[in-house]
Amino acid sequence: MKKLLFIFCFLLCANAFSQILSSSVEKKTIALGEVNHIVVTINNLRNEKVSAAPENELLPFHFEEVKDSIAQTQDVYYRRIEFAVFEEGKFTIPELEFKVGQRVLKTIPYEIDVINTAQKTDQINDIMNNKDVKLDVKDYWELYKWYVLAAIALIALIIAIIIFIKWGRKPKDSPVVATNHTLKELDSLKKKKYVESGNYRSFYVELIDISRKFITKQYRLPADVLLTDDLIDLIKKNNTISQENERVVEDVFLRGDLVKFAKTFPDQQTMEKDFADIREFVKRSSKDLEFENLRKDV
Repeated sequence: MKKLLFIFCFLLCANAFSQILSSSVEKKTIALGEVNHIVVTINNLRNEKVSAAPENELLPFHFEEVKDSIAQTQDVYYRRIEFAVFEEGKFTIPELEFKVGQRVLKTIPYEIDVINTAQKTDQINDIMNNKDVKLDVKDYWELYKWYVLAAIALIALIIAIIIFIKWGRKPKDSPVVATNHTLKELDSLKKKKYVESGNYRSFYVELIDISRKFITKQYRLPADVLLTDDLIDLIKKNNTISQENERVVEDVFLRGDLVKFAKTFPDQQTMEKDFADIREFVKRSSKDLEFENLRKDV
C-alpha cells in the first residue's frame, strides 16, 4: 500500500512540474477552400525555450497556411494556425513536433475531410447589381489615350520610314556619292604635296588612277582596264561625256603617260592646272549624266 502511494505521489509531482502539450482542431470536415484552424498549447514551461518549425511552415504540403500566430510567456506557449485546403479528399495533419529544452513533445494526428459543396445546378449571383455609369469625353480620353497616342506614333513612324526609303536614302553608287568620294580622294592627294616637292611622277600616277576609278564608276566605262588611247577613243564614241570634259581627260591622261615614261617634265603650274581641271571635271560629271538621261528619255 505504501509503494502504491509513493508511485502515485511521484507521478503527481512529475506531472505537476512537467510540460503539458495540448492541441485541438476546430473542424474535422471542411468545405473546399474553407478556413479552418488548429491550436497548440504547451503549459508549465518554466522559462524553457520552445523550438518548432518556422511560421507558415508547420503544416504539410496540402494545407495552405493563411495565418500563423505564435505567443509565448514564461509558462505558456500558444500557437494558432489558420489554414485552408483546395483539393477534395482526406488529408492528415501528422504529429507536430515541439522541442522544449531537451524534450520533444508531439501532437496527435488529425484527419481532415475536404468536400466540395458547390453543385453544377447552383446559380452564381453577383454580390451587387451593376451600375450604369455615364462617361464624358474626358473619361473616354483617360481610358483610351495611351492607345490613341500609340496609334499616332505608329502612323508617324510608318510615314517617316516611307519618306526615308523614297527620298532620304541615296544609293551607294549614285552620282552624288561617287562625286563626293572622288573629291575627297583628290583632297587627300593634294595634302601629299607632290606638286610643291616636284614629285611629278607620283602626282600623275595617283591623279590618273583616281580619275580612272571615277570614270569607271560614274560613267560605267571600263577605264580601269583600257589603255589611254583606247579609253579616249571609247569616250569620244560613247558621247556620254561632254566635249569639255573629254578634252580634260585627253590632255591630262596623255600628259600623265608621257610623265610616266619620263618623256616630259611638267612644271608646277602645269601640275596645278591639271589637278584643277580634273577636279572641275568631277564636279561637272553630274551634268553629263543629266543630259544623257534626258537624251534617253527623248
